[in-house]
Amino acid sequence: MASWRENIRQVEPYVPGEQPKAADVIKLNTNENPYGPSPRVRALNLDRNLLRLYPDPTAATLVEKLAEYHHVKPEQVFVGVGSDDVLAMAFLTYFNSEKPILFPDITYSFYDVWAQLYKIPYERPALNHDFRLVKEDYYRENGGIVFPNPNAPTGIYEPLETIEEILRRNPDSIVIIDEAYIDFGGTSALTILDQYENLVVVRTFSKSRSMAGLRIGYAISSPELIAALNNVKYSYNSYTMNLPSIMLGAESIQDEEYFQSTVGKVVATREWFVKALDELGFTCLPSSANFVFATHSCIPAKEIFEAAKKRGIYVRYFDLPRIDHYLRISIGTDEDMRRFVEFLREYIGHASQE
Repeated sequence: MASWRENIRQVEPYVPGEQPKAADVIKLNTNENPYGPSPRVRALNLDRNLLRLYPDPTAATLVEKLAEYHHVKPEQVFVGVGSDDVLAMAFLTYFNSEKPILFPDITYSFYDVWAQLYKIPYERPALNHDFRLVKEDYYRENGGIVFPNPNAPTGIYEPLETIEEILRRNPDSIVIIDEAYIDFGGTSALTILDQYENLVVVRTFSKSRSMAGLRIGYAISSPELIAALNNVKYSYNSYTMNLPSIMLGAESIQDEEYFQSTVGKVVATREWFVKALDELGFTCLPSSANFVFATHSCIPAKEIFEAAKKRGIYVRYFDLPRIDHYLRISIGTDEDMRRFVEFLREYIGHASQE
């Protein structure tokens, strides 16, 4: 074996949800918003001649709109290419001690990938039997803390009191709260930002703002921590955000009425869908996200996953300890969910007769 192979970094990569190519499928496996972005986004007429120029490396237009929207200073906002880019940059920037960082055993599966990629030691305290965070597990020496709220893939929201207690117990650690799904339920940790200089809140346009294809994410924190993120960004790639994303993201943030309307539709659909699943013998974890995490009383999740896929309905199945009997089901339109319920009713009825 050539010796240069020994110097290649070996990482087990993150596996995203399947992206089917067929147009006539029901896609409930990647937590995309079924409703399009704001009409202001669709109506914006970009000057194509500007595409020959490099975008503003500071993304000032978007940063200023986000700062105004969240009632913070522009120097408290960092933007990146989706929240994955922002989180990866945060790992690289903030987690540089020899102490292990902490995140739950059941959580967003990109965290351990970044930790391995950047050679950051990590430990994964187990969620309890109800899949809730055990805050006492984070009252120990560490090199940083990160977790989603609501959690992924469970959808469970942890109250602000839990987050505050973890922050109070870890004044010497940076605590990152990944709020990809917060708009669908719960109170944002941004409401306590001024009280904790070690708090970083990460958000995305991919879910509630229906703009996954444009890749817009951002972090809000103290000016000191945001400056550190920017220093790493400018040492890595100054032009991380393209011009259309900057301009269209700024338009989206200015349409609060449409934003609240589409979020409300998703939440309403989620509520009746959970009731429909209950009638079919499923148990759903309490969800504050745009998906539900459900297990059937009799039929293995993998069997339902495979049968649904054959019928052109895609949901997410994780072949992992503790959750391999659950399906993660994104909330689509009412029609999408009705068709899925009809499939389940037929499939479960057939299975019960065998």
